[in-house]
Amino acid sequence: MEEENLKMGDHYSYSDCELEEQFRNCEFPAPLFSHEAHLRLAWIHLTKYGQERAVRNITRELRSYVVFLGAEDKYNETLTVAAVKAVWHFMLRSEARNFKDFIAENPGLKYNFKDLIFQHYSTDIFNSPAAKKKFQEPELLPFD
Repeated sequence: MEEENLKMGDHYSYSDCELEEQFRNCEFPAPLFSHEAHLRLAWIHLTKYGQERAVRNITRELRSYVVFLGAEDKYNETLTVAAVKAVWHFMLRSEARNFKDFIAENPGLKYNFKDLIFQHYSTDIFNSPAAKKKFQEPELLPFD
């Protein structure tokens, strides 16, 4: 089954519902879970559930996913929450009705994500052990 999914290409081969369900059930192929797929998952949850619940869902599901993959050391609570909040920030200013249009309208989320994050944080949350374990509020610029 996983071999079959990999032949499909990328996360766009999955509907929003399929991506959400397969990720929640730790069935989504790890090689397809790119940075962009992570942003899309945030967009899906934010669209369906709003910011507060999306943050809860994504952090819980991503922790389960990395445990399933045996990659717990890759999980970063601050970065996960910040990504959801960054997507939310751009969604508030967007009229896009689907993720492809949204990411085309906001390419910085995909191509300059670290730069966007460093507008909010003076510390390196990407490598901070504290940031990996618990969400750290931004020191420079709060999220919406």
